[in-house]
Amino acid sequence: MVGESWWAVGEALERIDRIDPRLCAFIEVWHADALHRTRTVEGQLPLAGLPFAVKGPTGLRSYAARRLLAAGAVPVGSTAVPGPGTYWQTWGLGAHGRTVNPYRADRTPGGSSAGSAAAVAAGLVPLATGSDGAGSVRIPAAWCGVFGLKTTNGLLPTPDRTGLASAGVLTRRVADARTYLRCVLDDGAVTSAAAHGRASPPVAATYSPDLGFARTDPAVEVVVRAAVGRLAAAGVVRLDGAPGSSLSLLDPREAWLAVRGGDPSGGAGAGAREENERRLDAYFARTPLLLTPVTPNRPHGHEGPGPDVYSTALTWAFNLSGHPAASLPAGFTPDGCPVGLQLVAGRGADVSLLEIAGAAESVLPIVRP
Repeated sequence: MVGESWWAVGEALERIDRIDPRLCAFIEVWHADALHRTRTVEGQLPLAGLPFAVKGPTGLRSYAARRLLAAGAVPVGSTAVPGPGTYWQTWGLGAHGRTVNPYRADRTPGGSSAGSAAAVAAGLVPLATGSDGAGSVRIPAAWCGVFGLKTTNGLLPTPDRTGLASAGVLTRRVADARTYLRCVLDDGAVTSAAAHGRASPPVAATYSPDLGFARTDPAVEVVVRAAVGRLAAAGVVRLDGAPGSSLSLLDPREAWLAVRGGDPSGGAGAGAREENERRLDAYFARTPLLLTPVTPNRPHGHEGPGPDVYSTALTWAFNLSGHPAASLPAGFTPDGCPVGLQLVAGRGADVSLLEIAGAAESVLPIVRP
């Protein structure tokens, strides 16, 4: 096992050294420490020798990273997060410069888990930690063509006092995210997650291209709608077309900004937040799955998305509500930009969500340009 671990970690370090000067996904790379850990890791541990990356300069201190270390995984470096700049500059700043999208260097990888998504997409590591306060795992996962999970708020410890941010992970395959969740949850959390039941296809779901308020790019909507159609045709989901079955929310922007600014009530958006909570509770009481695009727009250029364009429009409602949500690769727009399908489940149904995502992944093989 040690020999295999050495090869896996050594290969990851070699790829980082060769590719990262162009990708700029890493802030630091821990060559000596990673190789030392590989030599000393106990071979019977479940993740013995698995190379992984952590988000940002403090990522190694996160609860999830500590649990991965205890399972035998080997951290190889910390990934890029946004540097100084305006609020929309979420592309990440690595040791070699601005983090770029692995598919189109002229576009952002999204943020704030920018480096983690880019590193996983480029095959530098199979798994990277992230955190999601408004879509910061799901958006870069969507724009880099990888899988990303935002866990139920409060399921894992987080230093964010607003309650908006939740721990997450970025992987190339859903199976790796399942392994991550199994290793980072304690026994009590595993029991609680299992209590929400397991999903058996076809899973009842509805699809919303805009949640009732977003302005979704037609090119993005075409890709996601086609992916949803394939899931329905394969029997992974059963789309509910009954009157009143779809979900429409109020724009949560004002509420999110208020909570982030320190007002837990939601400030001027308090009414919208309360109404959204009511609608979401009613929806998930009857339907276990919601499908949407991850973002209403394609990956934008490094200069920003333009005025009044919020890449978070379809994600941050679920940071306010606390629901687990995932981004699954859905395909590409004609200009070569990855698009993500967002899957949202009831609070605490993280295990079930990953099972559904795994079934969806099996019928959505992505032909990468």
